Amino acid sequence: MLEFLNQNSGFLIVIFTGIVALSTVVYALLTFVLVGETRRMRQTQTEPRVEVIIKPREEWISLIHVYVRNIGLGPAYDISFNISAESGGEGAKALIMDFTRAQFLKTGLRYLGPGQEVVSDYSQMTEKFDLKIDSVLTFLIRYKSANRKVYEDRYRLDFSEFRGRSQIGKPHLYAIAQHLEKIQQDFHRLATGFNRIKADVYNSENREQERKELEKHREQLIAGIKRQGEGS
Repeated sequence: MLEFLNQNSGFLIVIFTGIVALSTVVYALLTFVLVGETRRMRQTQTEPRVEVIIKPREEWISLIHVYVRNIGLGPAYDISFNISAESGGEGAKALIMDFTRAQFLKTGLRYLGPGQEVVSDYSQMTEKFDLKIDSVLTFLIRYKSANRKVYEDRYRLDFSEFRGRSQIGKPHLYAIAQHLEKIQQDFHRLATGFNRIKADVYNSENREQERKELEKHREQLIAGIKRQGEGS
């Protein structure tokens, strides 16, 4: 074995050198990939993501709002909105007019923090329903991150998705809030004397009268039993 190693030492050195070189290359590639992943992760942690959705109110399903929120992990700056009607004609124009009563959809937003949300004015879907329900609006949004990188997102909002939706009863939180408000009003009326508590007062005279009536009733029962015994 030693003789074989001595005779082929040069060849073995070349093989081991190649293995070390290959390992070094693989390690360098893995390090490069890891650095790239770390960079992307760091960008994700500071990257904003502004989205636009349409959603009816919980308590009134016929009232539709536009919700603009930052679902990213970084703040968004200098947000601008460009709203256009893809289809719908007069219905789409009416929707745009309703939503843009909220001034920020016209002038934009200077800042939207992570998790922050702003809501537009509402549109009453019971008005011009047949026109509005077939409308499609497009929102083009431009904004910047903290390191001044510019983003541009486009959202297509199709109102026909609300066709056939219905709601049974009231949302639980809304119903609870209504009941709490009513309880608060009742307490306020009692505290201010607007309403008075009706109470029946039961005093010592009432108790004495009740005792006498019970005693009289007992005597009548005893007398009746005695009469029955004498008759038999």
